Order: sequence, then structure tokens, then C-alpha cells
Amino acid sequence: MSPSNESNNKTAMRPRTALVRGGLHRSPLGETSEAIFLTSGFVYDDPEVAAARFSGDADGYTYSRLRNPTVAMFEERMALIGGTEIARATASGMAAVAASFLSQVKVGDHVVAGEALFGSIRVILEDVLPRFGVDLTMVNNTDLEAWKQAVQPETTLFFLESPSNPTLGITDLQAVADIAHNAGAKIILDNVFATPVLQRPVEFDIDITIYSATKHIDGQGRCLGGCILSDQKFLDDFLDPYLRHTGPALSPFNAWVLLKGIETLELRVEAACQNAQHVADFLAEQPGVTKVLYPGRQDHPQHTLAMRQMSAGGTLVSFELPGGRERAFAFLKALNLIDISNNLGDTKSLITHPASTTHQRLSPEDRAAQGIGEGLVRLSVGLEDADDLTDDIGQALAVAAL
Repeated sequence: MSPSNESNNKTAMRPRTALVRGGLHRSPLGETSEAIFLTSGFVYDDPEVAAARFSGDADGYTYSRLRNPTVAMFEERMALIGGTEIARATASGMAAVAASFLSQVKVGDHVVAGEALFGSIRVILEDVLPRFGVDLTMVNNTDLEAWKQAVQPETTLFFLESPSNPTLGITDLQAVADIAHNAGAKIILDNVFATPVLQRPVEFDIDITIYSATKHIDGQGRCLGGCILSDQKFLDDFLDPYLRHTGPALSPFNAWVLLKGIETLELRVEAACQNAQHVADFLAEQPGVTKVLYPGRQDHPQHTLAMRQMSAGGTLVSFELPGGRERAFAFLKALNLIDISNNLGDTKSLITHPASTTHQRLSPEDRAAQGIGEGLVRLSVGLEDADDLTDDIGQALAVAAL
């Protein structure tokens, strides 16, 4: 079935329109909502067509592990809003991380990574890649001199998060990209905290951007998904062969759910950022809070850089309570409205204790070096009334102080 009549002229489609209509291809039935093609395979008019598609001499679908019309719409929309040549979807955010690494590194390569990372990403960097002969150097994300000094003749790849999980550190993306490119290396950015709405990595010469679409892109806790954004050359030389033969494919149904999520992405993120700013300002005034980390506040260590790279402070707020884990757990248990969950980017506000969940694998020394204390909690701010959120936080702080 050939797609029909929806224009995808990138120059004519402004960002908010692309969120709603980017990549839209209607079948001859003329459906309003994107169609879900729940099929594993496709049929051909004759064996010559099949042969031409498999050889690459003709366009068309062959198998949903490789491409699927619904997934292709999601990928096209992501590329449009990210400003890149292509995007490829995966079954989860971690599948996107793994593919971005494993598709291109080889024995003898050297990777430089910012040390402030999600726990599972550190497993890939520290445990998986060394098994295949890939060396690793971890550096302080914000120390540009450390990035320069880490470069070796074998360095082929840089990787970082900004804002970082969970302390919301900000890295100078353009500066680190320049260091990578001067060394002949590519740079990958995990942009999940900032979302493509608040930060466009392509504007800072980032080669490859990855997303856990499970987070803000779905934004309603319904399904898993991931996405990799890059140029066509990276797809052709590395990513496409890896995805084709290893099969971390996004399901068509999940792609459809994510397409529906993208339509309201900007509206949800903007509203959540306003709530997060309100919550961060409230927390900063509370006597039972020793530290508030929010890029939108002027007391954030990299506030000026954050506002140069991002259009708002984001939807995440981290803060520290005195008394370590005991006090943090007492606070979490006293919350009535906000849910305890390690997920983020949801319409519902979610809170977690990183030292015992997302970053529990790290040694106490590594956590301390990254500022992940036993009293630190990470709050993903949702779309509830901001005053209801601060009321809940206020009463929980009072209970935890007893």
C-alpha cells in the first residue's frame, strides 16, 4: 500500500506543526489518525518485486523487524522535530543506547564518557564494552580540560548526558563536541531529560542523539520505546546493519502510542516546566531542605549555560534532605499525592531515591563523587496543580522532620 497525500516539506512545517503532522502518511482509506500496521510481514505482487525490495533496488517494506509503516511515521516525526536527517526507533531507551554504541565500536577503540550517567548505561560502558576490547575513560562532565586530557589516539566516541541523571549537571555541548571532532571522534548525547522540545542537540554539532521515548515522548506511562537520531551516513555505515541483524525493533502498537504522545509533547513539557520551577522555588524556601538542584534557578551551578542551551529549566527537580536515607525514606512514605517510581517524564509527578534505585549499583565512593547522597531525591514534576504538589511536599517534609 502506497502512502498518500500528506506533505512533509521540512521548510514549510514549523516545529509545533511537525509535532502533530510530521511523518504522517495516510493509506488510501483516508484515516484521520495514524494507522497501526500490526503485521510482521508483507506480500508482493510478484517475485520480481520481492527480489527488488530485498536487493534495495525498490522501495517498500519486507519485514517489520526491518521497517514498518507505523514505526516509520514515528521515526520521520522524530527526525523532523530533532532537525536530523534520519531517526531509527528501538524497543526501549536502553536498546537505543546499546545500538548507538555497539553498532560502531570495535576491538581497540577507546570511549570517553561523562561519569554522571544512568546506572544501566554505566553497565554497558564499564562491563559490556570492555568484554569486546573497548577501553573506557570516565571524566567529570563539566570539566572541559578533563575531556581534552582523556583523548587518546584510539578515541572514537564521546558520550554524555546533559542535564545529567540525577543531579542535573549541565555540560557545555558545543565545547565537548568540538573536542570530540578535533580528535576525530563522534559524540553521542542522551537528551532524555531536556527532551527535543527544550534542547536541540544538532544545533551544538552533536552527531548522535538518543531518547528513551518511554519518558516525555509517551509521557503517560503507557509503553516502552527508544529512538536514535543521526545523519544518513551513520545510518548507512553503522546503525542500519546493526538494527537489521540484531532486531531491537519497536512494536507498531508502541510506535502508534508514541505518535499520539508526540502530538502534545510541547504543551505537556512547557506546563511541567512551569510546575517544576514553582516546586523548586518552594523547596528552596523550606528549612528542612539542604540543597535544591534545578537548572532554571539562578543558584544552579551551571544556570547560565543551561539557559543558553535549553529553552526552560526542565521537568526534573532534585533536592537533598538532612539525615540521609532514613530521613529521605520517611519523606517519601509521607507523600500522599506524588507517587514513588523510578520512571520520569509522566503527566503524574513521580519521585525516587537514586542511591537505592537508579544508581544503587554504584559504589558509595562513586555516588559521593557525583553528588548522589543518601538524602538526595529526584522529583519528576507532572501536570497536577502546582499548589497541590507543594502542599503535598510541605506536609511530607513536616512529617519527616518529626
